[in-house]
Amino acid sequence: MLLAYFYNISCMNKIFVITFGALLVFFPLSIYAQDRLGGHFNRESFLVQRRVFITTELALTPQEADLFIPLLDELQQRKYEAGHKCRELSKEMKQKKNPNDVDYLNTIDECLEVGIKEAELEKEYYEKFKKILLPEKLYRYKEVEYKFAREFVKNSGRQEGVRRGDNKDK
Repeated sequence: MLLAYFYNISCMNKIFVITFGALLVFFPLSIYAQDRLGGHFNRESFLVQRRVFITTELALTPQEADLFIPLLDELQQRKYEAGHKCRELSKEMKQKKNPNDVDYLNTIDECLEVGIKEAELEKEYYEKFKKILLPEKLYRYKEVEYKFAREFVKNSGRQEGVRRGDNKDK
């Protein structure tokens, strides 16, 4: 009975690894095709890539992934919402012909507040993450997040260069 239990766990782990391996191979290809055909940023495909990357790099178990990824998505959404006013003010500043000192200071103050709010959110969610992830995985999470961002930007730039290069040849 015990042997059958471990066999089932072993099979489930293999299935999990194979599934995520396949996702890592096929998602970037389909996402590349979708994003490049329209030439627009596809937020949903970005989030899928990020989820798969983080799950794989941190070697999250299915249970950890089921608990951690939704919280991570929630944190990112709340940080995005916190920065809304800063982005709006910055956009307005770029469009103003002659912004004054008050405009500059208001924008700076708002954007500094966003940084503070994001730090508070990070702390709040760190406490939640501690209940899900082992300390080592929690420690490595930020490193993995930055690694994904660097690779995503690097790959996006390479794709843009290829597309621009193709246009020049025509």
